[in-house]
Amino acid sequence: MNPIIFITILLTLILGTVITMISSNWLMAWMGLEINMFAIIPLIIKQHNPRSIEAATKYFLTQATASMILLLAALMNFMYSGQWTIMNFTNSMPPFLALMALTMKLGMAPFHFWVPEVTQGSHLTSAAILLTWQKLAPLSILYQIFPSINHNLLLYSGILSIILGGWGGLNQTQLRKILAYSSIAHMGWMAIIISYEPSLMLLNLIIYILMTLSSFMLLIGNSNTSTASLAIMSNKTPLTMIMLMGVLLSLGGLPPLSGFMPKWLIIQEMTKNNSIILPLIMAMLALLNLYFYMRLIYSSALTMFPSNNNMKMKWKYTNLSYSTLLPTMFTLSMLSLPLTPMMNLLL
Repeated sequence: MNPIIFITILLTLILGTVITMISSNWLMAWMGLEINMFAIIPLIIKQHNPRSIEAATKYFLTQATASMILLLAALMNFMYSGQWTIMNFTNSMPPFLALMALTMKLGMAPFHFWVPEVTQGSHLTSAAILLTWQKLAPLSILYQIFPSINHNLLLYSGILSIILGGWGGLNQTQLRKILAYSSIAHMGWMAIIISYEPSLMLLNLIIYILMTLSSFMLLIGNSNTSTASLAIMSNKTPLTMIMLMGVLLSLGGLPPLSGFMPKWLIIQEMTKNNSIILPLIMAMLALLNLYFYMRLIYSSALTMFPSNNNMKMKWKYTNLSYSTLLPTMFTLSMLSLPLTPMMNLLL
């Protein structure tokens, strides 16, 4: 892709997200989401093969449907209240439609089916943007309207997302699909805690973005797309193998790594609100995510000589390239747990 065109697309993508995040008007927020959607599609089809075109088509149809439902919610709210303000709901139907549209855009259950397919059909860089940056705009709207929406529906969607995000990743061999199911599960945690403490949702989002970007940086640097390609990492790039192992364990929420911090605070906050069964179920379902991360760690760290190596084509991975931000991202993704008292004070 031409560098000027690529930079223009990225700036348009950022512009659409910023418009949605700073707007208090339904039309401006919807316009930002549309700009965001049309900017990410060229990045998805950057490789220009049938698989990427199929992924871009699925993404467009899903996001366009969600945008139409969100616009319908805004129009119905205008019909009932006479205002375009985002936080002003006077009827029960508009917030229900808005919640449905936002769950579709976030890839939460039961509208999660497009996330693994679109992520698998995209390039690693496009998949990283899809699973991180593209969550900001819908979550900003959800953060504004959460007092008006049906919290029970949001809790059901969140717990279903955690279940399907854990079960869906168990038998996967493609790394992009595994990270996509991980995204679905993390969105479930954020959706559940926003009903109790919205600031914890922001903390969970920041930690999730740091961990996901770190894992994608390591995969992009080694051109890894499947579990079979991880088998040579322990012999060829042992330092990268150790870093990937730590980031994946952090994504699974294993203490004392950074990924444990949001889960710990979320469970603590829900327990303070006399909710015992739901955080217990969430903690048990988090073990499913930890299991398929351990499978990746086995492929990358424990498949060593004299074990059978499933990937012999080392010549494919001679030109390794890493981002200069990788050490900083890795440190934040691994060692942020001591900052938990400060986070508690800030929240």
